[in-house]
Amino acid sequence: MVKGQAAAGIALPPLPDDLRRQEAHAPVVEGEPVIAILARERLALDRANARQGRTLKFYDDLTSRYGTRR
Repeated sequence: MVKGQAAAGIALPPLPDDLRRQEAHAPVVEGEPVIAILARERLALDRANARQGRTLKFYDDLTSRYGTRR
């Protein structure tokens, strides 16, 4: 147990498994106007995946510093 953990009462929750999974880019469906829609979808997905990566790094840093209680 890390010093101060019991006094602080901090219990970090486990990270749900699905948050570690990266989302695939949307497939191109024949007949749809692809250029603008796909470009926007890919940019949004890239931003979401980057945000997810930052969240995981932050959470992993917390758990490495303070551990988790079970």
